[in-house]
Amino acid sequence: MNNKIKLVECPRDAMQGIHQFIDTKTKAAYLNLLLQTGFDTLDFGSFVSERAIPQLRDTREVLEQLDLSTRTKLLAIVANLRGVEEAIVHQAITYLGFPFSISETFQQRNTNSGIEQSLHTIDQLLEHCDRSGKTAVVYLSMGFGNPYGDEWNIEIVEQRAEQLITRGVKILSIADTTGISTPQKIKEILPGLISRFPATEIGVHLHSSPSTRLEKIAAAYESGCRRFDSALKGYGGCPMASDDLTGNLATEDLIGYLEEKGIDLHLNKEKWQEAILFSDSVFF
Repeated sequence: MNNKIKLVECPRDAMQGIHQFIDTKTKAAYLNLLLQTGFDTLDFGSFVSERAIPQLRDTREVLEQLDLSTRTKLLAIVANLRGVEEAIVHQAITYLGFPFSISETFQQRNTNSGIEQSLHTIDQLLEHCDRSGKTAVVYLSMGFGNPYGDEWNIEIVEQRAEQLITRGVKILSIADTTGISTPQKIKEILPGLISRFPATEIGVHLHSSPSTRLEKIAAAYESGCRRFDSALKGYGGCPMASDDLTGNLATEDLIGYLEEKGIDLHLNKEKWQEAILFSDSVFF
């Protein structure tokens, strides 16, 4: 198992559900502070329908204003082949993320396509990434259950994970889209996947209320997970899943937990504090 911690900061997830438009200059200034903090990856924007996520309609303009001199790699979310083709031309983007759901209901809600069609899109995504030198990140959303009554069990999670990895997915993030994971579920699912697929980077994208964040972080870490998605102050949630958004893991909680383990995350704490202060002008 690779013990290197990879922190994925997710301002895109944090901003996408905000109804009032955040101007492009403010977005870019915030993202630049996060870039200068030194996370492994910054989930900065998306190439999806402007009607679906109007907040991120300026992703291309934001990208032009980003400081690309830092060590942090950029990740953009795509939901169909058109998004893949739009994102792939940007040299600054290293990772293309695609949300693939165990729940047929949520796959339709999130990408306007079913599971089988989305598997075909993933095949196309992988082909484009191979040709362009980029890397696909697939999110196994509703990985801990769903509120729609669609069938869910650990065997289905494992089958879908194997299906994706067999196709060539090298980074798989198990996503708790509505915040219904528990430490018990995390410990039941992650160790088996991590041990079964040692060549695959398996991470978590957990949503959580403040009262359960630390126990979920601990459960994932103790299960062998070393890739964590989070967002400053726990902002965010998926607007395609629910009107009552469940926030992300708070990055400050994640940092605190890992540093208590004696792990040096190599972050610029001065820039991190600047980002925390600046966030008040973003998430108003």
